[in-house]
Amino acid sequence: MTTPDPTASMFRRPLGKTGLMVSEVGYGAWGIGGTQWVGADDQESTRALQRYIDLGGNFIDTALAYNEGHSEQLVGQVARANPGTLVASKIPPKNRIWPAQPGSSVQDVFPGEYVIASTDTSLANLGMTTLDVQQFHVWDDSWLGQGDWQDAVTQLKRDGKIRHFGISINDHQPDNAVRAVEAGVVETVQVIYNVFDQTPQDRLLDACRAHGVGVIVRVALDEGSLSGNITPDTTFDADDFRNVYFGGNRKEELQGHLRAIEQDLGIGTADLPATALRFVLSHPAVSTVIVGMRSVRNVERNAALADGKGLSDTQLQKLYRHRWDRNWYAPAEY
Repeated sequence: MTTPDPTASMFRRPLGKTGLMVSEVGYGAWGIGGTQWVGADDQESTRALQRYIDLGGNFIDTALAYNEGHSEQLVGQVARANPGTLVASKIPPKNRIWPAQPGSSVQDVFPGEYVIASTDTSLANLGMTTLDVQQFHVWDDSWLGQGDWQDAVTQLKRDGKIRHFGISINDHQPDNAVRAVEAGVVETVQVIYNVFDQTPQDRLLDACRAHGVGVIVRVALDEGSLSGNITPDTTFDADDFRNVYFGGNRKEELQGHLRAIEQDLGIGTADLPATALRFVLSHPAVSTVIVGMRSVRNVERNAALADGKGLSDTQLQKLYRHRWDRNWYAPAEY
């Protein structure tokens, strides 16, 4: 364990009604798993995790599905050396179908015994006895009142294996969790929310505020679109999922939207990522935004934004006009 920087701190917010205070900028650990996001180096990943904690970060989000637990193993290594670090993980759907399909049965996706067994596997990967937040990695509101998953969650809490329970909402489907929030069966939700995908503002974020549910935002930079680093000439490893996300003519199509944002706000390309993250953090329902940070450099750059300051109303009103509804997780048509 390294010595924390005494001048470093990150502004913290309540994670709903859980009683946990989480740093505004969280650490998203998908990219360090080593698959799908290709190019991670384990040594640099652990250095980045440690630097995140040294700078005052305290919330790391991982999942059993991130390279079959490899991400969890790296997270656990660092978290165990730094008491007080909060760790969230996710249970993959038993049928391995992302996102959840309409009409699917929760007993095929999250049967109670499987929920418990998956949590045990995650705890073993992490080398920990308790998860601060356990989440379902997909969700469908039709599952309310079905199956025995709620009994399993209750047992996990009773046995001290998890402290809190939440769901990670399907890509671009924020309304497909409003019933779960209103029913009081979840303490947190994880959702895609960014300058382009503003749909959580329509219903979900207000529901979370009303019911005291913590909001964990993912994909705030739209898988790299809003980092400003994706150009028409950008290439990815053959196995990298971004070949699908930015397939077809999408990289070219993106450029016009980025230039429009820059012109509207009077900023340069280098200012895009900070602006995008502050956009998310400007909403009062948001507890934390988890950012993929595979290098120490990225940790230091993003940690500096966790200062409790959002964008001005004028800036927000301009950014609201850049909503862009589309689903790039589906393969592009060539």
